[in-house]
Amino acid sequence: MPDRPSTDRPPPDRPPPPRPSAGGAGADHAARRAPLLTATGIVLDPHGRVLVLATARGDAFELPDAAVTDTETPEAALGRWLRDELGLEATVGRLLAVDSHRPGALGRSLVTHVHLVGPLAGARAASIAHGGAGITGAHWLTPEQAHELLPAHASRRLRAALAALHAGSFAHLADGSPQPGSPAGLDPARRAELEHAGAFDAAAHRASRPKAVTAASVVFTDPAGRVLLVRPAYGKPGRWILPGGGVESDLGETPRTAAAREVREETGLDRAPGRLLAINWAHKRGRPARIRFLYDGGVLDPAELADIRLPRGELLGWRTADRGELRGLVKPLLRRQIEACLTALAQGTGPLELHAGRPCGEPGPEEPRRGELRMRNP
Repeated sequence: MPDRPSTDRPPPDRPPPPRPSAGGAGADHAARRAPLLTATGIVLDPHGRVLVLATARGDAFELPDAAVTDTETPEAALGRWLRDELGLEATVGRLLAVDSHRPGALGRSLVTHVHLVGPLAGARAASIAHGGAGITGAHWLTPEQAHELLPAHASRRLRAALAALHAGSFAHLADGSPQPGSPAGLDPARRAELEHAGAFDAAAHRASRPKAVTAASVVFTDPAGRVLLVRPAYGKPGRWILPGGGVESDLGETPRTAAAREVREETGLDRAPGRLLAINWAHKRGRPARIRFLYDGGVLDPAELADIRLPRGELLGWRTADRGELRGLVKPLLRRQIEACLTALAQGTGPLELHAGRPCGEPGPEEPRRGELRMRNP
């Protein structure tokens, strides 16, 4: 039986690969003129204000910015800089943007990673010190105030990073400007212009399209017509919500299956949702649209209510509430949705199309009714 070729050498019909010279690959990489790398922090307080630093250098104001040295990662460099220069121990959060700059005075291109830091608790935000690295002051400013003071490139970077934060996305920048196909930061009018001009390939088109967040909730009532509410451990204290949650669409979940899963996880009740009562569309400028599917959960008798079991750490309690109590318990947007669903249940109508909790076609506070338009704009 012929010997098999050894596994530690190439087959006979192929020449052996050339051996690298001592330190060849490593020396080659070390000799390359790599870009300079920095990390910028978008440091926020609980009110959405941005930390802006006054400096003694030519640009009077700047965002926290650290040079990445030796074997540091951008996150580690920014954390070190905040600690050493501002006395701030803080977790460097998610990546909001990457900004690439062409070679400047030093003849090197520059890549900047932009990270979220915070929001910091009020006491921590107030305790920030300064005095190193030419810093003469630390100020908490609204984004609008920050844009007025920061140099143009830093202002553009801040604007794109906040857009990525609010959209739950990421901004691809070059010299501070969002690039075509950037998932966040690209001006909507500019995006539409590029789309209509056919300037996007399929991947860029998909990345730059507006996104929506989808949830599913269930309206349960007791025999007296009161609505089942649960109190989450997160968010504003004292607020109540409907059983339900986000649709795991990336796992192939549908709104109806999400509603059943969330009810099972949050209450221990294994009940299939009934008919669809309403679909609500809500939108705030600069944020993803939010779509909620609201289903009829049916009437829970006293025994079923007594069987409710809440997940520890996620929900703090449950209760039922009649229509008149909703105003003091739930946010106005959700209250309008619940009231619309209760009306649909009572009248046997639906499913309803709701915009911000109002039936489609009914104007919101900012939308004048047709007959009022001339009076408000003489």
